Amino acid sequence: MSHAMIELRGLHRFFGPTRAVDDVSFQVHAGQVFGYIGPNGAGKTTSMRILATLDQPTAGDAFVDGFSVVEDPDRVRRRLGFMPDYFGTYANVDVAEYLDFYARAYHLRGPARREAVDRVMHFTGLDVLADKPINGLSKGMKQRLCLGRALVHDPPVMVLDEPAAGLDPRARIELREMIRGLAKQGKTILISSHILTELAEMCDVVGIIERGKLIAVGTVDEIQSRVRRPHNVVEVALLDGVDVLGNWLLERPGVSAIALDGQTLRFAHEGNAEAEADLLRAMIEAGFRVSAFGARRQTLEDVFMQVTQGLVQ
Repeated sequence: MSHAMIELRGLHRFFGPTRAVDDVSFQVHAGQVFGYIGPNGAGKTTSMRILATLDQPTAGDAFVDGFSVVEDPDRVRRRLGFMPDYFGTYANVDVAEYLDFYARAYHLRGPARREAVDRVMHFTGLDVLADKPINGLSKGMKQRLCLGRALVHDPPVMVLDEPAAGLDPRARIELREMIRGLAKQGKTILISSHILTELAEMCDVVGIIERGKLIAVGTVDEIQSRVRRPHNVVEVALLDGVDVLGNWLLERPGVSAIALDGQTLRFAHEGNAEAEADLLRAMIEAGFRVSAFGARRQTLEDVFMQVTQGLVQ
């Protein structure tokens, strides 16, 4: 595997007695989408601001494409696009002018600048709004504009802080598709969000941070397997005899946390899909009249609730 495109190495950031980021280390490689999750005040935005060279660490370092945010901030800025959770707008500036301003700020000139602006507007779908004042854009279109601003110099690394915050369902889906498209182009993406179901769909790896400490890193399955034995939540509906089924399941290996709800029964099962199929066959052979049987794998929300304690600072 090539060198990490994003690396936090023993990163610390203190504000007086508050340890906003406390010895955080992880890597993200080219083409990966890394979901950075945690409660408000956990240290996500502080970490991202350090990566974007908008803040300096108290100790440790962070690297973008091998360049230190402390020693080589100019090289970092050329390789990174940062989309903050809030960005200001300018009066009497339209979409094309706004993106052109930032293309100039990245020292793009002549045909290269025009091509960059056109490329970004086409990718974000803003080309039809090129002449519209940005103060008149909807929330979703402003988020697209902010993403375009971060993309205008075509950086290999993207850092996105709560990009879906406040968006309606369609806008969130469209933004998610754009992020997937960037990953397919080979860009490395670090993204934070409170919408964990969406992160689970787009992220290759997640990192969970709480009170400045990184408490888990890996895929959802990897993290879940480390905190407790992996299991699915199985739901069974019967035409009758649900109480009898509950007693029957108590004698089955790998079954726990049985709960009744009318003629429906839920339980945790440690087996894989093949073991669940065998369990269903055994139920039917035992004479239970099963009308529905389904399993739900552990989600990112489940894992998040398991490894965090709801602590704030």
